[in-house]
Amino acid sequence: MTQKHDKFRELAEGRTNKALEAIIRIGKLSNRQLYEWDDAEVRKITKALRDAVAEVEKKFSAPKGAKENKFKL
Repeated sequence: MTQKHDKFRELAEGRTNKALEAIIRIGKLSNRQLYEWDDAEVRKITKALRDAVAEVEKKFSAPKGAKENKFKL
């Protein structure tokens, strides 16, 4: 593998593991013995997480060299 690919894998594994750990911690907030919430709050949290994942998928599926919404005449 190339040096760039090795660096990608190293960073991707670390960052993904951190994100998964954060999601697990968010899930622990569901413990009704310790916390209180309403459905609207839960919907906001899950929507924010889904939107963030959708944005990551969008970035990885964009063609190489594609610019993000740059104006051009």
